[in-house]
Amino acid sequence: MKLFDALSPAPRCLRMYLIEKGLMLDSVQVDVFAGENRQPDYLQHNPAGQTPALLLEDGTCIAESMAIMEYVEELHPEPPLIGSTPLERALTRQWQRRVELNITENMHNAYHYAEGRKRFEGRIPLAPEAAAGLKRVAQDRVAWLDGMIGGHRFIAGDRFTVADIWLYAWLDFGASVGQPFDRNLPNLGPWFARVAARSSAEASLHPDCQPGGVRG
Repeated sequence: MKLFDALSPAPRCLRMYLIEKGLMLDSVQVDVFAGENRQPDYLQHNPAGQTPALLLEDGTCIAESMAIMEYVEELHPEPPLIGSTPLERALTRQWQRRVELNITENMHNAYHYAEGRKRFEGRIPLAPEAAAGLKRVAQDRVAWLDGMIGGHRFIAGDRFTVADIWLYAWLDFGASVGQPFDRNLPNLGPWFARVAARSSAEASLHPDCQPGGVRG
């Protein structure tokens, strides 16, 4: 297997997952800032042009961080980061989707349309007028999630899962691109500090990540 990796929050989610699993994959770095992910050499593997992507021995390419994590989890179920039972897996997927649809997708698009606008001009459709609204929605949904998780240690209850990895990597990214969340939130504030203290958090940062730059 070969992993196409990059300095970006979605690939960081996968790196953090693999560290938590104690797994190492052969990887190739894709310079997304230079647009290498939009060049023919990469598109022949992943026509969607996104990172990360996992190239299998038979030539099959799996894209999307969550799909790759699901695949790896099937091969290496221990330690469980999605769940050990059908119910645990369902609850993890429920919370990860809530996080992605309500928070991180809005945060991601707001970055495309505002701070990252110059980077993405000519690559994807942009709606700069939507950026401020998307940022407000993302932060509103962060506060909503704070109430939803109550006093649980982690997003899906008292188990550390891919839902925590997903939210942590994106909130850390958000803070580096002008979208910090309220660290005084009674549940997510301590949760963020708890996840940041895990060795996988700092270790998952891309080697090219620079102080004051985009965290991914």
